Amino acid sequence: MGLFDRAVVRLLPAVPRPVVQRLSSPYIAGPTLDDARRTVAALNAEGKLATVDVLGEEVTRREEAETIAEAYRDALAAIEGDGLDANISVKLTGLGLKLDLELCRALLTALAKDAARRSTFVRIDMEDSSCIDDTLTLYRDLRADGHENVGVVLQAYLKRTMHDIDSLSPLRPNVRLCKGIYVEPASVAFQDDETVRRSFVSCLDALLDIGSYVGVATHDEELIRHALQRLAGRSPLEYEFQMLLGVRERRASELVAAGHRLRVYVPFGRRWYEYSLRRLQENPKVAGYVARDVAARLVPGR
Repeated sequence: MGLFDRAVVRLLPAVPRPVVQRLSSPYIAGPTLDDARRTVAALNAEGKLATVDVLGEEVTRREEAETIAEAYRDALAAIEGDGLDANISVKLTGLGLKLDLELCRALLTALAKDAARRSTFVRIDMEDSSCIDDTLTLYRDLRADGHENVGVVLQAYLKRTMHDIDSLSPLRPNVRLCKGIYVEPASVAFQDDETVRRSFVSCLDALLDIGSYVGVATHDEELIRHALQRLAGRSPLEYEFQMLLGVRERRASELVAAGHRLRVYVPFGRRWYEYSLRRLQENPKVAGYVARDVAARLVPGR
């Protein structure tokens, strides 16, 4: 982590809430579903796909999990009703993963069924390492029950990920591959950038070798270039690139113009402040990246 990134993280708690809202606004669609609908429609008009995320995780009450599930059902209905090219991304702690596993299973299964009726897809997000086993178990159970419209996320910085790819290989899973954002100990995760990059490359190669559809989720230009080389000659329907809303928009447009599918992660909801602080504090590199991106927007000629 660089000095600039550390400085940004230390300053975050002292930043007034309205300032956090202004700085984070390019990266969050807004507090309401209508905000997300407008954002996704605008992305679709640019030739970009979207995945919609309802902000909210680590719930402590059953009612909170059910409310988030209802918000996802509303999002699925809006995607179908508006004819949007989008799917949903679901964080399982928002559906009660750490509260009641069977509650989470029931809510997730209902969303997968609803999405299937609407001919769309559910991406099961990955969270910190304490969630991985239960998350992968729920994913495997859904696939065993015949739900083909579900995918999962794997994080390249975790030392277990190559083993997870091997264990999932009979399913030819639809995977979003990312570096990973949660702070994990050295016993669990690689700690230096170059090792994480090497792991990302190895994981991407392994997923492609087993026939997985891969969402290459990175803003790292070195990894984008490697992916482009590895994917050369493949049909654009066999993979996609993925980026966060508001980040590297020009590069995203370049990938679309070159004929690649690109999906943008579109979070929305009332818990924007908690999401903004948590994400930036959990990943100082992203905090520094966002700060630089904001500076580029504010300073002419940069």
